[in-house]
Amino acid sequence: MAEKIQIALASDHAGFALKEKVRNYLTSKGVEVHDLGPNSPASVDYPEYAEKVATEVAGHQADSGILVCGTGLGMMLAANKVPGIRALPCNDTLSAHFARSHNNGNILSMGARLVDEATMEKVIDTWLATPFEGGRHEQRVKQIDAIDQRHH
Repeated sequence: MAEKIQIALASDHAGFALKEKVRNYLTSKGVEVHDLGPNSPASVDYPEYAEKVATEVAGHQADSGILVCGTGLGMMLAANKVPGIRALPCNDTLSAHFARSHNNGNILSMGARLVDEATMEKVIDTWLATPFEGGRHEQRVKQIDAIDQRHH
C-alpha cells in the first residue's frame, strides 16, 4: 500500500471558504490534511499562516502545502521567506503543471477571488499528478536553492 500523502493547508480570511472546500476535496481523495487554520473567516494576518505551512513543508512534516488567500500572492510571498520553500501561485492547470514539472514547487498558492471550486479541483489534481521532470530543470532548481542558502 502506498504511503498516504500529507498536505499542510492554511488560508487567510479572504481564502477561508475556499480553504474549507480544499480540505474537503483533499480528504475525499484520501489525502491526509494538516489544517493549520484559521478556523473561521474572521480577519487574520496571512504571513502567520503562510509561515505555519512553510515550516511544516520545510521540516518534512508534510509532503507539500496549499495556501489560499485573495489572490494567492501574499501567502506565496510570505511562504517563500522560509528556506527551502518554492511556493508558486497557480490559479490554472497550466501554471500548476509547470510549477511542479519545471520548478519542483512544494507549496501551491491559490487565489479565492480568482478560482471557483471546479477550477480549484482541477488545479489540485494537476498539482498532485505532476512529477518533477528533473533533467535540465534540476540544475535551475539547484541554482535557486543556492541563492536561498546564500541569503539565509
